[in-house]
Amino acid sequence: MGGNIRAVIFDLDGVLVDSERVWDAARRQLTKDRGGRWSKGATQDMMGMSSLEWSRYMHEELGVRMSPEEISAAVARRMEGLYREHLPLIPGAREAVGRVAARWPLGLASSANRPVIEVVLELSGLGDFFEATVSSEEVARGKPAPDVYLEAARRLEVDPALCGAVEDSGSGILSAHAAGMRVVAIPNRAFPPSEEALKAADAAIPSLQELHQEIIDPSQEL
Repeated sequence: MGGNIRAVIFDLDGVLVDSERVWDAARRQLTKDRGGRWSKGATQDMMGMSSLEWSRYMHEELGVRMSPEEISAAVARRMEGLYREHLPLIPGAREAVGRVAARWPLGLASSANRPVIEVVLELSGLGDFFEATVSSEEVARGKPAPDVYLEAARRLEVDPALCGAVEDSGSGILSAHAAGMRVVAIPNRAFPPSEEALKAADAAIPSLQELHQEIIDPSQEL
């Protein structure tokens, strides 16, 4: 088998599901309902944070009058309900995951809460493609720390240096890069990564339709 890559790890939000606006709306509404005040930089600040981190941020920085644990659970319930009404799967997600899974074992490294991940995989029908899935609430630090990607590689039993990663956000790109992986960026159009973060990616493509095996591993023998 030619090529250097032995597994591929996908992000979820913004890569497979057009969810950033949904997360934003759910957090904004809870902040409003529970006596907090939304700040201008809150959306950008929380991108990539684990549920433990953004729920603490909402409590401490936005003044939401609930404990961080209650905030996390409440937002996750809102997300599950919204997804069951309509799952905003990004066009080409099923086809792209299928193309990549035909060559490599797949992992998922997400900042979403575990119940939200499971709902997305159930509703999308993508669950069977992934051999390992990790929520950043299951590791010590959220993105841009490398923990969630390192844990996904560990569960796949593949050296992180032999993994490809598919990301959309600045914090996600930096997380996968810090884990030593080859990073393919599909820049999020609503919340684009900074130029500095984008420089940490090994390749950048405009959409999932362009995600082919040779983009993930240019060294592979075709």
